[in-house]
Amino acid sequence: MFAVIRTGGKQFRAEPGKTLLIPSLDVEPGTTVTFDDVLLAEKGEEVSVGEPNVEGARVTAEVLAHDRTKKITVFKRKRRKGYRRKQGHRQGFTVVRVADITV
Repeated sequence: MFAVIRTGGKQFRAEPGKTLLIPSLDVEPGTTVTFDDVLLAEKGEEVSVGEPNVEGARVTAEVLAHDRTKKITVFKRKRRKGYRRKQGHRQGFTVVRVADITV
């Protein structure tokens, strides 16, 4: 059993017990979140494809932690002009564990 959900403008394959790294959610660790934006759900041999969402389908997950990814360096430069800008960036994400898929 699995489902494809959309959150933060991205799509994720959710399976019960699987841990996902999704774009940051504004919730405390330990709480339960529900994703209603289910694009596809599979249960045994039965596959439900949404247009755009599967009606009545829902994925519940527990928020485990918040963290940030490895730092990347953004460097801009224009030749012969003396223009240089160096900036770092760390994207935030939320770790969730899928608890249940309801179709």
